[in-house]
Amino acid sequence: MYAVALLIERELSDADADQILELHEALDDTVVYHVVLPIENSSAMLTRSLTGLGGGEVLPPLSAEDLAEVQEQIEKAGQTELDNSATRLRKRGNEVNAALAEGDAIDALVSLVAETNSAEAIILTEPHVVQEFFHVDWTSRARRKLDLPTLHLLGHRPTD
Repeated sequence: MYAVALLIERELSDADADQILELHEALDDTVVYHVVLPIENSSAMLTRSLTGLGGGEVLPPLSAEDLAEVQEQIEKAGQTELDNSATRLRKRGNEVNAALAEGDAIDALVSLVAETNSAEAIILTEPHVVQEFFHVDWTSRARRKLDLPTLHLLGHRPTD
């Protein structure tokens, strides 16, 4: 069995799934994809958003119930994207394990690689030119922490 850790930034498109699977077509071994999709913590996300907008001075603090509702919406949306991504890979005849991760995406990837004994890591994101230039993007950070081949793929936008 050949395990691949796959860190995605958003839901895979059909083109994304095809691109990933083409990488392993020549393998004689069964390929298992372990997909992780990071989601944000509602409190951290809202604090960062409001601070950037100056909202900390204008808006009252949110209640614990409001934060819990936002977190539930974040988790539900993330789970839908993750499920759709896993389905796209499974439809093409592959074994897939998928999980959401809260917190640092690279920490989640490193843990996933260790848990699954992955032979390689694939990181699929949108282009992040500034982060890539300064080598603080997910792929650069992962390469510093992982001792295995780590490939960065750029995601395709759905055409609809």
